[in-house]
Amino acid sequence: MTDHRSGFACFVGRPNTGKSTLTNALVGAKVAITSDRPQTTRHTIRGIVSRPDAQLVLVDTPGFHRPRTLLGERLNDLVRGTLAEVDVVGLCVPADEKIGPGDRYIAGELAKAKKKHTSVFAIVTKTDAADKQRVAEQLLAVSALGEQVGIDFAEIVPVSAVRGEQVELLADLLMKTLPPGPALYPDGELTDSPEERMVAELIREAALEGVRDELPHSLAVVVEEMVPREGRPEDSPLLDVRADVYVERDSQKGIVIGKGGARLREVGSTARRQIEALLGTPIYLDLHVRVAKDWQRDPKQLRKLGF
Repeated sequence: MTDHRSGFACFVGRPNTGKSTLTNALVGAKVAITSDRPQTTRHTIRGIVSRPDAQLVLVDTPGFHRPRTLLGERLNDLVRGTLAEVDVVGLCVPADEKIGPGDRYIAGELAKAKKKHTSVFAIVTKTDAADKQRVAEQLLAVSALGEQVGIDFAEIVPVSAVRGEQVELLADLLMKTLPPGPALYPDGELTDSPEERMVAELIREAALEGVRDELPHSLAVVVEEMVPREGRPEDSPLLDVRADVYVERDSQKGIVIGKGGARLREVGSTARRQIEALLGTPIYLDLHVRVAKDWQRDPKQLRKLGF
């Protein structure tokens, strides 16, 4: 089909601007984990939106930020590498927070990285968290930000991923910017992330819920094993999943495990439900918490944990 379009889009923004929630809303399924903690996303995750006339591959990236650790530097490098490869970029700015130094820093980085053939959208997210007057003011502020850094936004679109408002319109506009080309993934595929990574991310999401502020950046999860339980009847399968949750200090290990192991059991229960929904099969989840001292600053540990 000659009039079919296909290509890649990337959402950038400072941490916690709703990029992963928007990716999930556009795909129509949970492919990226979400949390109210900054720097929840650690890897690029591709979500696939297929229509008869176009296929949009959304690359969800970590939040751009001023790095304080080797992990932070590597996450920023991941974002820059992604920017060089996509057809359209969406700069996400939340409606309920004033534009600050972080937004200006990212817009400046985007202006430096932008290629001539890459369209740049401004997306005002979380419009459900602000009144109409505040949203209107933010649209004007975002337009002014583009002028300040030298970006001519192709579109400025307000959306609420939580309510689904203007999500389809955003998909339409993004798809119109894509170059002609065949579908890049089979119809019905929603992500190309390996199952082990998706499982690890769901465990990390469950572990992030309700923990103290210093913990999110220190948490990493590695799935060590995913194997069908031997001897189970075909109509009653069970998948054994063994995973390690890594923290940087013994005190953090205590926070994750909780009194008498209650916190870890809660994490396991929440993660198990999400993983079973993802894989469509019952699982037995075996979780262990381990200390990898200062892993965010240690190149050897970072490699071991997949960064």
